[in-house]
Amino acid sequence: MRELLRRVGGMALVSGVAVALACGGAEEPGEAPEEEVAEEAGPVVPPDSAATITGVVNFEGTAPEPEPIDMSEEPTCAEQYEGQPRKHPVVAVDGKLARVYVHVKEGLGDRTFPTPSEPVTLDQQGCRYRPHVLAIQVGQPLEIVNSDGILHNINTQPQVNRGFNISQPVEMTTTRDFTDPEVMIPVKCDVHGWMEAYIGVQDHPYAAVSDSSGAFTLENLPPGDYVLEAWHERYGVQTASVSVEAGGSAQADFSYSADMAGAEVPLGEPIDLHDHGSETASRAAVSR
Repeated sequence: MRELLRRVGGMALVSGVAVALACGGAEEPGEAPEEEVAEEAGPVVPPDSAATITGVVNFEGTAPEPEPIDMSEEPTCAEQYEGQPRKHPVVAVDGKLARVYVHVKEGLGDRTFPTPSEPVTLDQQGCRYRPHVLAIQVGQPLEIVNSDGILHNINTQPQVNRGFNISQPVEMTTTRDFTDPEVMIPVKCDVHGWMEAYIGVQDHPYAAVSDSSGAFTLENLPPGDYVLEAWHERYGVQTASVSVEAGGSAQADFSYSADMAGAEVPLGEPIDLHDHGSETASRAAVSR
């Protein structure tokens, strides 16, 4: 009798395992059920309704001359330039302004979007951050590369996100990310005072940086009414309203001028990590 019960129990166990496998109850380690993956990915804009906004950032006047940089103590970097290296200039060519960060500020509502797994790269080459202005999404990997092979450090100075200050003494790559939208996060190098960059963080993919022709494109938008914001490190912030229909396209241009220099530019509050007695430094230490 005891042997019979043992055999029946074993058969029930095998049957239960078979049912669980048939119902998808034993995924591979780390694998989420299909419905969970779809939920985490967020909504996808149907191709037949995806819209596009293009634009140009115009510039009127004469751009200021970039300041020279003394790289005599860093010959590895200095030899990468023909003539005198200079700080990042205001790039205005044929009445168009480059390095303007443009993003959707309003109009997406409570939509959520998947986080890209493909990293964005911030390189240190020729003792300069490249690119000077970049766009990234919340949670998207930021790969910080030291291509020079000499000591650099990356000191971010955000107001909303948790900042970081990391050293890279050799050719190497460090990965970080951001948890919250923020426009803009300044980046400095404490070793080379002329090195600077700016990072714009959004919780959606609709952000771009104008190229040398002043052009930018925001693709795969849901149809709707939007407010775009344009940010430039010297000339400040502007907004523009634009409506775009399903499957359609719209144009949104911005205009800056040389006499707008000195406009209020939203940036993170500078943090002096050596001033341990200041309130700002205390907050920064706690956040780390």
